Amino acid sequence: MYKVYSGLAWSIAGGVVVQAAAIAFAFGGLLNSVANGGVVDKALLESRQAGGVGELGFVMHAIVGGGLIPLLAVVLLVVSFFVRVRGAKLLAAIVFALVALQVTLGFSIIGSPYLGLIHGANALAIVAAAVVAAVRVRRSSRSAAMLDRKQATSDAVTS
Repeated sequence: MYKVYSGLAWSIAGGVVVQAAAIAFAFGGLLNSVANGGVVDKALLESRQAGGVGELGFVMHAIVGGGLIPLLAVVLLVVSFFVRVRGAKLLAAIVFALVALQVTLGFSIIGSPYLGLIHGANALAIVAAAVVAAVRVRRSSRSAAMLDRKQATSDAVTS
């Protein structure tokens, strides 16, 4: 279970990196389109077709951020109840809460664009919390394995 927990946490951190790359690609393509004479208006936004090179970035950002990362965060929280590492549940709960906040902010940006500032900063908090969770569980599992080996060695010597 240690490896599953750690793998999920690393996957969440990696997913946020994909999110950043996808949205940068999307807006880069959009800016390229505008530089070449394209227009961003209400009709374009309502058509859900950004057009141009970066359109795939918007789709990736929506799928990974609206579906994959929240799913991974829920699974991480569930798995945390089966991992016997101090703080594993708390870290998984923090990651889950940050992801829930991120999704909420992402859907609220249209009504209040300034929330985008928090959305970006919160993404960094998700990466940090997920990496801390992955590293802590990995260290604890290695420590437990070393203790098991020491115990097995001392049992073999005393037998």
